[in-house]
Amino acid sequence: MRGANSRILGFSLSVTALLGLATPAGAYLYWKQPSIAGAPVTGLEPGIMLPMPGAQPKELAAGLLWTMRAGLNVAALQCQFAPQLGTVRNYNNMLKQHGAELQAAYATLGAYFKRMAGKAGPTALDTFTTKTYNSFSTLQAQLIFCETASSIGQQTLEASSGHLGEIATNRMREFRNSLVPLGDMVFAQHYTNVQFDPIADPRCYNKKGKEIRCKDK
Repeated sequence: MRGANSRILGFSLSVTALLGLATPAGAYLYWKQPSIAGAPVTGLEPGIMLPMPGAQPKELAAGLLWTMRAGLNVAALQCQFAPQLGTVRNYNNMLKQHGAELQAAYATLGAYFKRMAGKAGPTALDTFTTKTYNSFSTLQAQLIFCETASSIGQQTLEASSGHLGEIATNRMREFRNSLVPLGDMVFAQHYTNVQFDPIADPRCYNKKGKEIRCKDK
């Protein structure tokens, strides 16, 4: 019995070691999370945030930060199926910890839209915010999106006051990349050279599923 227990313990340790190698730090929904990291951004790059024509660097930085905040807010709503990721907790704590920087970014955006749209500035800002929220909506890429949002949210809590914008600069490309569906890299070798059976023409089968002569063949 003692020998059997030793073998069981050894097996458990081996499995634990393998899991440790396969699972990156912080990953929860993947055995091996896809690598989607990207270079830092300024806000001028296509697909990172909504266009802000004529924006000054400070205004672009505010838009970038506000875009990241919107993405983390969407994650707090969409990722509650995996509470271990802490997307709700991270988002709420970020608002408390970095409230002053977020308010300053919002004020900068308000000034930008007032400068560009005059009296219609508040409406333009609301439209910008709404479209930004919608740009993070995802279903097929929900797993990688939620994993990434969890990681970014955790980093915001580790950042000191006044440095939230740096996270947006360094991780917004990664955040956008997370909206593209990607499978677990443990099974990456099975993603290539996969052949699918052709989809049958429904006209070639009757209501009972029996194959019949197709009308157009």
